[in-house]
Amino acid sequence: MLIPMIVMVGIFYLVLFLPMRRRQRKLDDLLANLKSGDRVVTNAGVIGVITGLTDTTVTLRVKPDNVKIEFARSAVSGIAQEEDKA
Repeated sequence: MLIPMIVMVGIFYLVLFLPMRRRQRKLDDLLANLKSGDRVVTNAGVIGVITGLTDTTVTLRVKPDNVKIEFARSAVSGIAQEEDKA
């Protein structure tokens, strides 16, 4: 009776928690390695180029008017793909 319960908890851990921890570690590495000039996308979908960094904030230059917007560093969700110049 106890062994099936332990196996279920182990499978639950492998299926849910392990991938979530890997994803969080990857995002933490991304946020730690941001630098000026990187093209990023935020959780809100705003795409811009980093112009300034502090420990807690990121300043992005956003097209089309080159407006500078300040975001929390944790709002960055990834590196944006380069757009095709056609």
